[in-house]
Amino acid sequence: MERVLAETLLSQSRDPRVLLGALCRGEASAERVETLRFLLQRLEDAEERGGGGDAGALPEAAREVAAGFLVPLLRGLRGRPAGGPDPDLPPRDRRRVLRAATAALRSCARLAGGPQLAAALVEEALRDLVAGGPAAGAEAAVEVLAAVGPCLRPREDGPLLERVTQAALALALGADGERDEAGPAEDTAELAAGRLLPALGQCGGAALRAVWAGLVAAGAPSGPGRVGPRLLVLSALAERLLPEPGADRGPGADEEVPDARRCGRFWRTVQAGLARAPDALTRKRARYLLQRAVEVSAERGAPCACGPREGTGPSLFWWSEKKKDELLKFWENYILIMETLEGNQIHVIKPVLPKLNSLFEYAVSEENGSFLLKFIQKMTSRHWCAIPILFLSKALANVPRCKALGIEGLLALRDVLQRTMITHQILLRGAAQCYLLQTAMNLVDVEKVTLSDVSTFLMSLRQEESLGRGTSLWTELCDWLRVNESCFGQASACSPTGLPEIPSLNAYVKNLVQEYITLPAGETGEDCFMPDWFEAKLVAMMVLLAVDVEGMKTQYSEKRRTQNVLRIFLDPLLDSLLKLGTNAYMPVLRADRCLQLLLKLLHTCMLTGSGARDDEVFTLLQSFAMSATESVSDFILRRLTMNELSSVSDLDRCRLYLMVLTELINIHLKVGWKRGNPIWRVISPLKNASIRHLQEIDSGQEPTLARQIQRVVSMAALATVCEAVDQKPELQLDSLEPGPTERFLASLPLNHTLQKPHPEEHSSFSEDSAASQGWGKVVAQYIHDQWVCLSFLLRKYHTLIPSSEGDVPDPVLPAVQMPARTLQSALGALTVLPSDQVLPVFHCMKVLVPKLLTSSESLCVESIDMAWKIISALSNTQLIFWSNLKAFVQFVFDTKVLTIAAKIKGQAYFKTKEIMYKMIEMSAIKTGVFNTLISYCCKSWIVSASDVSQVSLSSAKNYSELILEACIFGTVFRRDQRLIQDVQTYIENLGHDCAANTVIENTKREDHYVRICAVKFLCLLHGSNMSHKLFMEDLAIKLLDKDESVSKSRTRYYVNSQQHRLKNRVWQTLLVLFPSFDQNFLNRIIDKIFQAGFINNQASIKYFIEWIIILILHKFPQFLLKFWDCFSYGEENLKTSICTFLSVLSHLDIITQNIPEKKPVLKKALVIVLQWSFSHNFSIRLYALAALKKVWSMCKALCVEELESLTSVIESSLNQVENMPGTGNAKKNWQRIQEHFFFANFHPVQDYCLETIFYILPRLSGMVEDEWIAIGKFTRFTDIPSDAGFQWYLSPAHLCELKPGDWAQQDVGSHSGEADSHSEWTDVQKKIIPWKNNAPDLDLELVFQDRVAKLGKSISRLIVVASLLDKPTNLGGLCRTCEVFGASALVLGSLQCVRDKQFQGLSVSAEQWLPLVEVKPPQLIDFLQQKKTEGYTVIGVEQTAKSVDLTQYSFPERSLLLLGNEREGIPANLIQQLDVCVEIPQQGIIRSLNVHVSGALLIWEYTRQQLLRHGGAES
Repeated sequence: MERVLAETLLSQSRDPRVLLGALCRGEASAERVETLRFLLQRLEDAEERGGGGDAGALPEAAREVAAGFLVPLLRGLRGRPAGGPDPDLPPRDRRRVLRAATAALRSCARLAGGPQLAAALVEEALRDLVAGGPAAGAEAAVEVLAAVGPCLRPREDGPLLERVTQAALALALGADGERDEAGPAEDTAELAAGRLLPALGQCGGAALRAVWAGLVAAGAPSGPGRVGPRLLVLSALAERLLPEPGADRGPGADEEVPDARRCGRFWRTVQAGLARAPDALTRKRARYLLQRAVEVSAERGAPCACGPREGTGPSLFWWSEKKKDELLKFWENYILIMETLEGNQIHVIKPVLPKLNSLFEYAVSEENGSFLLKFIQKMTSRHWCAIPILFLSKALANVPRCKALGIEGLLALRDVLQRTMITHQILLRGAAQCYLLQTAMNLVDVEKVTLSDVSTFLMSLRQEESLGRGTSLWTELCDWLRVNESCFGQASACSPTGLPEIPSLNAYVKNLVQEYITLPAGETGEDCFMPDWFEAKLVAMMVLLAVDVEGMKTQYSEKRRTQNVLRIFLDPLLDSLLKLGTNAYMPVLRADRCLQLLLKLLHTCMLTGSGARDDEVFTLLQSFAMSATESVSDFILRRLTMNELSSVSDLDRCRLYLMVLTELINIHLKVGWKRGNPIWRVISPLKNASIRHLQEIDSGQEPTLARQIQRVVSMAALATVCEAVDQKPELQLDSLEPGPTERFLASLPLNHTLQKPHPEEHSSFSEDSAASQGWGKVVAQYIHDQWVCLSFLLRKYHTLIPSSEGDVPDPVLPAVQMPARTLQSALGALTVLPSDQVLPVFHCMKVLVPKLLTSSESLCVESIDMAWKIISALSNTQLIFWSNLKAFVQFVFDTKVLTIAAKIKGQAYFKTKEIMYKMIEMSAIKTGVFNTLISYCCKSWIVSASDVSQVSLSSAKNYSELILEACIFGTVFRRDQRLIQDVQTYIENLGHDCAANTVIENTKREDHYVRICAVKFLCLLHGSNMSHKLFMEDLAIKLLDKDESVSKSRTRYYVNSQQHRLKNRVWQTLLVLFPSFDQNFLNRIIDKIFQAGFINNQASIKYFIEWIIILILHKFPQFLLKFWDCFSYGEENLKTSICTFLSVLSHLDIITQNIPEKKPVLKKALVIVLQWSFSHNFSIRLYALAALKKVWSMCKALCVEELESLTSVIESSLNQVENMPGTGNAKKNWQRIQEHFFFANFHPVQDYCLETIFYILPRLSGMVEDEWIAIGKFTRFTDIPSDAGFQWYLSPAHLCELKPGDWAQQDVGSHSGEADSHSEWTDVQKKIIPWKNNAPDLDLELVFQDRVAKLGKSISRLIVVASLLDKPTNLGGLCRTCEVFGASALVLGSLQCVRDKQFQGLSVSAEQWLPLVEVKPPQLIDFLQQKKTEGYTVIGVEQTAKSVDLTQYSFPERSLLLLGNEREGIPANLIQQLDVCVEIPQQGIIRSLNVHVSGALLIWEYTRQQLLRHGGAES
C-alpha cells in the first residue's frame, strides 16, 4: 500500500521538489508526515537504482525538507517552542509522528549527497540527549540518533560515533534498580538499548568496540540491579557480538569485532540473569544469549573458552569441536530444563528427570564434581516445597556412583536435608531424606571424609521418617560402611607410635562410647542443665550400625561374634548403669547421659516397621537393660523422692527418669512379670513417697522453688504410675476397693494453680529468671498430670459414677462420685491448658459425659462445644492435631453418647449432628478428618460384639446421615492438592524400595478410605437382623433421594464434575446394598429406580442403573410388568433414555434364568424390540438391533412356534445389518456395540463384586482415575474386619484385562499406567502431569459426514482434533473457526457438548455445517495411528524441546492438528505419537496463548499456505 501511494503521488507530479514542498506545508499531522516518509523512501530507492532524475535538485530538496520541516517538527516534539504538532496530541499519535519524521529524516540524510547533514543532525540530537530535560525530548533525540546514526562514516566520523555510542550505553545502563517503578526514563533507556545501540552496531567495529568497552569496563558496577539492563543491551546486539559464520557484519567488516563468548564478564552476566534475575523477561534474554552462543560455537567449530579463569573455579563456558555432540546435547538439555522450570508448575519436573540425570552425569565427568558441589550448595540458598526437593533429590540419587564430593559436599547435603524439614508432607519429606542419603553414598569420596563427618551427617536424618533400623536404606548404609570401612579419611590424631592410625568402624564406635561416658574434667552436672539428646542419638545409631555391619561380615559364620562386639561397645555403659544405685558420688551429668543412651538404644531398635523386635541385637539390649534394672530403678527412686530435683531445669531430668522407668516396665512385662523383680519393689515406694510429698506441701509450708518443683515431680511420678497400671493390669497394686492412694487423688483440688515460688537467698539469678519465665509451662504440666491420674480413677471406678450429684450424700471419691463438679472443672482445664496438654481432659470427658447426658445435658453440650472449638483452632497444627482429634471423636461420638442423645432428642443430639457436618466440611481442606470419624463410629457400632449379625444398630439408625455422607464422600481437589496426592501415591507404590514407606505408618487419610470404611461396614450387616435390615433400607431411600436432588439441582452436568461423581457413588452404594433388598422393600423403591433410568445421565451412571435393574429382574421376575410399562411412554420422553432399557433387554437371558415359562416373556420382549428397531434415531435402532439379536437367539433356542411368521423379517433384518456393504459408519458402530464390554463380556450376576463396582466398571466407563478404588485398598483397610463368608471381592480375570471401549458416551478420564517405563521421552512437553499413560487397543475410524459436500461447500484435508479440550467456550470458538476456513472435520471428546449454551453462543450454528466426530481421549492413540496409515501428518500444537517455528513450517495437504488441554497441554504419551510439534513464535513475556487462539492461528496458516499453492498451480 505504501509503494502504491508513493507511485501514485509521483505519477501526478514530474518534479518531486514541488510535491515535497506541498507536503511540507500545513499542519504536521501523522498522515502527512507518513506520506512524506513514503515519498522520500521511494525517491531514495529510485536514486539507488540510478533513476533519480536531476542530480543536483534532489539533494537540495532533501536538505530543504530536513531544515525547513523535519528539524523544526522534531524540535517541537522534543519540547522546544519552535513549533510542532498539536500539544494535545495523544501519546500514540505523537509517537507515530515521531517515528515517521525520523524515518523521513534518515532518507533526507541519504539523499543530501554528503555527510554534513547527517553529522549536524547527530550533533544536535546528541546535545539534547546529554543535556537531559523532559523525557519526551530524550525519546525524540534517541529516535533521531537511531534513524540518522547509521548514516555516519565509521572512519571519518569515528569520534562522533564513539561519543554517541557512549551516551547511548550510559542511558541504556541507567535502567538499574535505583528506581522502584517503571517510568518515562526507563522507557527511554529501553529505547536506547533496543533501537539506538543495534542501529549504531550497523556502523561497524568501532561502535561495537565502544559498546563492549563500556560493558566490560573494570570499574563498571555489576550488581543485581544492573543485570537486566546489561542483558537488554547484550540481547539487542547479539547478532553483532555473537555473529554466525559468513553473516553480513556491515561497514567495517574487516575490522576486529569482539567475541562475547571469550569474555568472562559476559558469562557472569548471563549466569546472573539465569540464576538471580527477578523477572521472567530478563531470564528469557539470558537464555537467548546462551542459546545463541551455543549455536554460534557449533557453527564456527573453533575451540573457545571464556578467557582466563578467576581463582580456582572452572570456566563458565568452553567449546571443543571434538566434543561437539556431547556439548550440544548438554546445553540443549540445560536450556530445556530452564525453559521447563520457567512455567513455575512443579509437576513438570518428572518428565525431564532423565534429562536432568544426563546433565548431572556429563557435568560430573567434565568438571570432576565441582558442578555438583555448586549445584547442591545452590539448593541450600532457598526454601523448597515438598515436590521439587523430592524430585531433585531423586535425580541426584540416580547420578552414577563416583567420587565427586568431599567434606564440603557432605556439609552441603546436610544443609539440603535441613531444607526438607520445612514441609508438612511427612511421607515426601522422608522420601527426600532417603534419596539424599543415597546421594551421599553414591557421590562422596570416602577418603576425603572421616567417620565423624559421616555420623554427624547421618544425624541430620530423622530416624522415624527415613533411616529406620531394618529398612532397605539401613541395610544399604551398612553395606556401604562395610565396603568403605578401611577407606575413610583419618582424624587429626595419630596413634601412640606416631604413625597414622587406620580408621576402623569398630574402633571409632568403641572410642565414641568411651568418650560419651567419660566426662571432661571439672564437669559434674550438679548445677547445669540436662545434656542435649543429640550425642545420645548419635552414639546409639552408630553402635547399632556397627553391630549390623559386623553381622553382615559374619553372616555365614558364628553369630556369637556379633554379641561379643555389642558387649565390647556397651561395657562402659553397663558398668556405669550398674553403679548408679550404689555410687552416690557419680556425677549427675554422667548418670543422665548414660540413661539417655540406654533409652535411645532401645528406641532405635524398636522403631515401627523396623523388623528388629525379635532379632538378637534387640534381645541382647533387653538383657542388658534387665541386668541393670535394680541399679537404675534405685537411682530413679532416689532422684525422684529425695528432694534432689529442685530447679526448673531439673524437670527435664524428671521426664528422662520417668521415660526410662516406663521402658523398663515394658521390658519386664514382655519377658514375664514377677512380683519379686526390681520394678515391683520400686513402684510402690515411688507412689507412697509422691503422695507424702504432696500432702506435706499441702500442709501450709512456704512455697519455695525446691518445694514446688518437688510437688510437680511427685505429680508426674503418680501420673506415670497410673498410666502404667492402666495399660498393664498386672501392675494393680491394690484391690478394686478405693484405697488411700485413690482417695487422695480423688480429693485433690482440680486445676489448682501452683503459686509462683519466692526467690531463695542462695539461688542464682539464672535460676530465678528461668523459674519466672517458664512457670506457666510448669503449672500446665502439673494440671495435665492431675488429669492423667483422674482419668485413671474414672476408668477404674466408672461403676461408682452416679448419674446425678444428689445420689451420693457422703462421697468417698469426690472426683468420681461428684461427676458434674468434675466435668465443670474439666471445662475450666480446657481454658487453662495449652492445646498439646488437653488429651487427659478429653479422656475424662469420655467417661463423664455419658453419665451426665440425661441429667445435665446443657453442661455436656457446653463441654462438647468447648472441645470442638479447641479442635477447630488446631486444624493447622500438624503435630498435635490428629491425637487430639482422635480423643475428641472418641468422647463425642461414643456409642453411649450417641444412643442417649438420640433417645432424648435434645440439644446434644443436634449439637452432635452439627459437629458431624462441620467435620465433613473440614475434610474438604484437611484430608483425613472424616476418616477418623467414620472409622471410629463404624468400629464402635459393630466390633463391640463377637457376632456382628447380633449387633443392634438402633443407635446407628439415628445417624444414618453419617454413613450416607461417607458413601458419597470425595472432594474434587485443587490442582496443587491433587498433585501432592499423586506424588504420595507414587512414593507409596515404590513399596519397601523407599524406606519412608516402611518407617512411616500409613495413616490411611486418603478420601478413598472414607468410602471403603462405609462399604466394609455395610458388607458386615445381615439382612436377617431386623435392625440391620431397617438401617440398610433407610440408607437406600436416602441414597435415592440424594440422586434425585442432584438431578434436579443440575439437569445437565459435565463429565467428572462433582455432580457426576456424587451420582456415581450413590449407585455404587445401592449395588452394594442390593443383596439385602427383599420384594416388599423393592415395591417401595422400584419406581424411583426406573425413573432414574429416564434421566439423561453420564455413561458410568447408566451402566450402574442398568446393572441394578437387571439384578432386580433376575431375582424378582414379578417386576417385569413394571419394566414393560417403561416402554409405554411417548417417544419424545424416551428419545434420550430408551437405550437404557434396551440395554437391559440385551441381558434377557440372565433375567429369565429364574422364570420357568420363558415364552411369554420372549414374546413381549420381541414385540417391544421390533417396535424400536424402526425408530428414526440411529442410536436407538442400534440398541434395539442388539437386543433383537439376543432375544431372537433365545427364541430360536426355545423353538417358539408362535413367532415363526416373523422369522423371515427378523432374519433378513439381522443379516442385512451383519452383512452391510462397505466400511461406513453404520457397520462400524454395529461392530462396536457388539464388542463393547457391557454387551460382550460383562455378566451382571457372575461379575457382581466389589472390584467390579468400584474399580473395573469406573475404569471401563471412562471415569477419572480418582474414582477407581483398587481392591487392594479394601484388604489393606483393617479397621473394619472383612466378612469371612462374603466371597465377592475379586472379579473374574477376563473383565480385569479389558480396556475402555468407545461405543457409549463416556467421561473424560485421566490416563492410567506408569510413564516411568520410558527412560527418556524422545520429545517432552514443558508442562505436563507425570505418571499418566494409556494405550487403548480399539479400532477407530473417522467417518466424514456427507451433508456438507451436498451443500456444495469446499472443504480442505485438515482435521482438527480437540478431544482433550473441556471448556465449551473454547470448543464453540474452534467449531466456528473450523467452519469458516473449511476444515474437513472437528474431532470432539463428546458430541454432547454441542448442546451447551456457551458452546452454541460461540459457534453461532457452525456445528450444523461442519462435520463433527466423537473420539474420546482414551482412543486418541489408535485414532492418530489410523490417520497416519491414511497418509495424514499428525501435528501437535505445543511447545516442546523439538518444536518447529510456525513461520518455518510447511503444512502438508493431509494435516491433522492435535490441540492440547487448556491446563495440561498434550500428555507425554500423545507427544510421542506426533510427527511434528509446531509452536507459535512469541515476543512477549506471557508463556502461552489460549488454546482456541493457538488453534485458529494454525488453521489460518494452513489455509493460507494451501491457497497460495492452489493459486500458484492455477497460474
